Amino acid sequence: MTPKKTNKRKTSKPAKSTKARGKTAHAAGTNPKRVAAILAKLDEAYPSATCELKHENAFQLLISTILSAQCTDVRVNQVTATLYKKYTSPEAFAHANPRELELEIRPTGFFRNKTKSVMGASKAILEKFGGQVPRTMEEILTLPGVARKTANVVLGTAFGIASGIVVDTHVQRLANRLDLSRNEDPKKIEQDLMRIIPREKWIQFSHQLIWHGRRVCVARKPKCAECNLEKLCYSKDKTV
Repeated sequence: MTPKKTNKRKTSKPAKSTKARGKTAHAAGTNPKRVAAILAKLDEAYPSATCELKHENAFQLLISTILSAQCTDVRVNQVTATLYKKYTSPEAFAHANPRELELEIRPTGFFRNKTKSVMGASKAILEKFGGQVPRTMEEILTLPGVARKTANVVLGTAFGIASGIVVDTHVQRLANRLDLSRNEDPKKIEQDLMRIIPREKWIQFSHQLIWHGRRVCVARKPKCAECNLEKLCYSKDKTV
């Protein structure tokens, strides 16, 4: 008798993904020549771009940046014009009457949480850092109410220390529009930008992109006809 043939089923191999597992696709717009061209155009348009929060020292900048969360710089500057005349030091903020401070910063929104952050940061500066705003990322992040965006603003603007790139709503939006990052999380966007922007440009690049987002590449209706980056931008919702 001839042995019976057994039918062996062929198992199909899973199709290979075009993306490696666990890795995100790199933005196509990160070609070094294109990035250099974008930086050159930003230098051309905003050679003197800087932080628009009014301040006289690092501590005031820290407080203003905390207050700027979910609020415009214009509104913060209006509030701090009188605030810094009454509270002239970390001691004054640390020992403020919380109810009074809440009323004074109320126009910036989220005033209860901001009051806790402002007073908490002021107390920490007095107790842990001898009354001085710390100058390292590790130390400044220990202050209540301070995350990487605030830390980068203070370290970069007040001390000229390039520890990272400020990623606010404008930088987040424009980094995506210019295809410099395809992430949505600010921390991941910062890492993407830090990989492609030269370190010596980190501080100025942040200011320039924020200025561009406020003046030309506005969220609701970008002024593409006025944009000197228009030829380098291939965003789908361009208005030209």
